[in-house]
Parts: sequence; structure tokens; C-alpha cells
Amino acid sequence: MSIYGKYYNAMTGIMNNLVRTIEINSRKHEEKTGEKLYEHLRYRIKDEESMLEKLERNGLEPTTYHALRSLTDSIGIRVVCLFIDDVYKNVALIKSIPGCTVVKEKDYIKNAKPNGYRSYHMILDMETHFSDIDGNTPGHFFVEVQLRTIAMDTWAALEHELKYKRDIKNQELIVSELHRCANELASCDVSMQTLRRIIRG
Repeated sequence: MSIYGKYYNAMTGIMNNLVRTIEINSRKHEEKTGEKLYEHLRYRIKDEESMLEKLERNGLEPTTYHALRSLTDSIGIRVVCLFIDDVYKNVALIKSIPGCTVVKEKDYIKNAKPNGYRSYHMILDMETHFSDIDGNTPGHFFVEVQLRTIAMDTWAALEHELKYKRDIKNQELIVSELHRCANELASCDVSMQTLRRIIRG
């Protein structure tokens, strides 16, 4: 039986509805301005193995309750944008979605992590017509949303790939180079944003 129990279908519906809303908002923006709000979306229900591993890592029993209440990333959406400004436009639009409450947010674009990681993170509480783990109707489910530029997404993917390699030689050098690359990509993002503003006049 799935760690998500009878709530898996509800979670899929919540995820698809939120993705559809983000897509509709982007389409409306593109029709109005000629510019799309994001390059692509990725979304998923956290797979069984990953969820069980995270519950164990956090010292939590492998129950549906802990998967849906103690942790907040069972539903995940990533919005990858062309420009930094578009990240913040998407953040504002997501906050305006009916039934959506921001529980937690961290701006790692303005305040990068020590390793150079940049992204905008939001934990949403989505009110839905589905019943939740507490027996409430309408129910409440958590959704984790990450928003970043293509450059930030590329760096994060490469950093993740290297992070989980075993027996890495010259680890200090690699960490230092990753940090340097993160700063260079961030500088490129700012330059591209500036160029777009100049072109717009």
C-alpha cells in the first residue's frame, strides 16, 4: 500500500489543478504582453522510496500522517523562468490563487545559500474540496513550489549530480569551483535581465 494511502488520487488532482492554474495565468500574460512567464514546469508526487527515506532521516514513523503533515513536500512543482523578474511575477500570481495560503517562503535568489544555490521556495497550504488526513472537508494539503531561472536550474542539477558522487577527489576544489560558477551564472542572469529592460526601453 502506498505511503499516501487513499489520498494519492486527491494529491494528483491538487497538483494538476495548481499546474493548470499556473499555465492559464502564463497564457493570459503572454496574450497581453507577448512574453511567456516561464520556460517550463516540472511537477511530481514524491516517490515512495524518497518519501520513506526522508521520513527515516527525520526520525519519523513511516505513516501517511507524517508524510502529509510532518513533511511538506509530498507534492512538488518547479517553475523555471527565463528572467529573474519572471520568478517574482510568478510568485505574486501564485499568492493570488484562491484557496492558496503561503505557509513558508525563502528567497534564495536575493540571499543565496553559502554553496551558491539560488532559487525561490514556497510552501503552500492548498484548500481543496478533497477530505484531508485530519478528516476536514474542505481539506488542506501542502505543496512545495520552487521557482528559478534556467541558469539557476542548470547549476542546481549539476551540483546535485556531483554531490551524490562517491569518493570525490579534491572535494574542496570542487566546492570552490561550484561556488564560483554559481556567482558567474547569477551575474549572467542579472546582465540578461538588464538587457531585456534596455530593449524594452
